[in-house]
Amino acid sequence: MSLALVVHPNFVNLETALSKLLADFENTGQYLTKGDRNVIKKATLDGVTLTIKKFKTPSFFQALVYQYLRESKAERSFKYATKLIDAGIKTPFPIAYAQRYSGGLKESYYVSEYVAYDLDFRVLNHAPEYPNRDEILTQFAAFTFDLHENNINFLDHSPGNTLITISENNTYDFYLIDLNRMRFESMSLEKRMHNFRRMWLSKKMIHIIAPEYARLYGAPTSKVHALMLGYSKEFQGKANQRKIRKRTLKF
Repeated sequence: MSLALVVHPNFVNLETALSKLLADFENTGQYLTKGDRNVIKKATLDGVTLTIKKFKTPSFFQALVYQYLRESKAERSFKYATKLIDAGIKTPFPIAYAQRYSGGLKESYYVSEYVAYDLDFRVLNHAPEYPNRDEILTQFAAFTFDLHENNINFLDHSPGNTLITISENNTYDFYLIDLNRMRFESMSLEKRMHNFRRMWLSKKMIHIIAPEYARLYGAPTSKVHALMLGYSKEFQGKANQRKIRKRTLKF
């Protein structure tokens, strides 16, 4: 069975060329990531630079779930990106998704417009002296506040999934990627602070982000700081314990 391709109305002119590209995915484009789980490539069609993510083929059981019970990761990524943009939240523009089923989901691709970003959030985690770091973190607090105000719970809100571009006058734009896990729900203060936990924030980073978020939300800084710090420490502690257990098992 051939790939079923769904293209955003803004890019219907690319449909034929995109179908050909995906049909020969292994031999076209430039690798950005070639992992065990997913493969990401960069390619250009009719002057539009694309990022193409091919998701790992799911297990037999999961493949049936995606065919009959749940939307694929590619389809969810496309739909969630559309919702983010409608809400004014930046993400690489969704161009298309494609799927092939044969006794379950066999192949799936998500295609978005390529964003030439300057850094991702991981740089801020590992480079405390990064230029204008405090201002970037302050603006990131406002970005995440907007995300939450739009009732968006990005379950994979993590450093590698936040791209940053530098604009003029010390302004920064944040783009979310890897979008297939989201909930659209009312966000209490506790849920909002819990959503920061995967960002691997240091105490110093929290000291910068918490006051700005508290100002925007209208809550005491001490409360926002305590919640953000508590959820971050809990997550990091559990993650470090898992790493230790894995090392112990190897030996």
